[in-house]
Amino acid sequence: MDPVLENIKTRRSIRRFKPDAVSQEILDKIIEAGLYAASARGTQYSIIVQVTNKELRDEISKINCQIGGWDSGFDPFYGAPAMLIVLARQDWPNRVYDGSLVMANMMLAAHDLGIGSCWIHRAREEFQSQWGRDLLKKIGIEGEYEGIGHCALGYVDGQYPAPAPRKEGRVFYVK
Repeated sequence: MDPVLENIKTRRSIRRFKPDAVSQEILDKIIEAGLYAASARGTQYSIIVQVTNKELRDEISKINCQIGGWDSGFDPFYGAPAMLIVLARQDWPNRVYDGSLVMANMMLAAHDLGIGSCWIHRAREEFQSQWGRDLLKKIGIEGEYEGIGHCALGYVDGQYPAPAPRKEGRVFYVK
């Protein structure tokens, strides 16, 4: 089978990660895949923020947990030691679509490189908050951005999930 199609068919969301750090070399390859995602009119308005600093990673986890309404102490990033946060210019009508393609490219690249990934939501709420706007300003990001998603990354802890059967009746042909 074509390696790209095989990668698409075998990638799964991981919800249990080892604490082992992912090397910067691997993270750079995953980021590069995100930067090559298609974007409407070739605008490339999506940005990626890498977070491997444990204190900031844990702070983001705590805020994400509060937004999600989970009990204190739950980690919505499932122990992933790294995250790549995708944001897109808030004034761009295709921001969610473009940012989603960045996320998909990064998850597929991670899988190809032996790294587990999971798309974690609530980035929009995080970066609409004063905390999120202050964080972006602190790291030198100017302008108004909407959070699209977090790509939680790490080495899989346990068995790799098997694919669920594909539902039937989802393709229609007009010839």
